[in-house]
Amino acid sequence: MGTETEAAGRPAGKAQTLRLQGLANAFTRTALSTPGVAKGIGRYLILLYVVGRKSGKKYTVPIAYIEHDGKVLVGTQFGWARNLATGQDLRVRYKGKVRTAEVEVVAGEQRTIDLYAALCRANHNFAKFHNIAIGADGEPDPANLREAYQQGAKAILLTPKP
Repeated sequence: MGTETEAAGRPAGKAQTLRLQGLANAFTRTALSTPGVAKGIGRYLILLYVVGRKSGKKYTVPIAYIEHDGKVLVGTQFGWARNLATGQDLRVRYKGKVRTAEVEVVAGEQRTIDLYAALCRANHNFAKFHNIAIGADGEPDPANLREAYQQGAKAILLTPKP
């Protein structure tokens, strides 16, 4: 059974969906595609151009990222990630430029949790969005990280090509 976090009103480790998420995403997609503006928020956000594996539907997903061991690391609990597979190429808008990146969908509970912890340490907004508490020492709550994994958290490493 998950731990409840009263302040967030949802289970610990559970990503939030904003009431106006579609509008927020549309604004963010536009901002990340606008020269000048993209430089500012592009330090924290990347656009992924995901194609549905069955439907062929195209999704443009704005998502927080960090640079990790020479790669770009993102994490999500949302269903669009099921369309990604290790070894495939994915179009991304990274640092203002559209390019191709090779995908690695991280396998294994502990590695996923470790990478989610790295995302939380580097970006407290990511931690808040995923309802993962950050301690006074700056470390994410291990129980919250485990809950996030149990609720479908995925870590994805991208290797952008020049």
